[in-house]
Amino acid sequence: MLLLTCPYCGVEGEETEFHNGGEAHLKRVGDGSSDADFTAYMFERKNPRGIVFERWRHVYGCGKWFHAARCAVTLEVFGTYSAQTSEPPADLIAKIRAKRPEWEATP
Repeated sequence: MLLLTCPYCGVEGEETEFHNGGEAHLKRVGDGSSDADFTAYMFERKNPRGIVFERWRHVYGCGKWFHAARCAVTLEVFGTYSAQTSEPPADLIAKIRAKRPEWEATP
């Protein structure tokens, strides 16, 4: 069971209080994109073994979307942060590297 903390309202809860929205930090494609680019955006997702960055929504709380960093193997949650950021915060990356020095930063 994952324990997540909403960065907006500060409530910590089990994953059943939240809703997973998939991979975080996706680059959306615009009107001038090719069919291949649009297909990649809509359907192709990373599924790494190790650290993942995901979108979550606090469904039974404030209702806001946020991002979370966790290990897909051990289910360890490293932290959560605002969905308005374009990349993970530096302090969160440092926390991950301190526990997993072998990890390559590719959110």
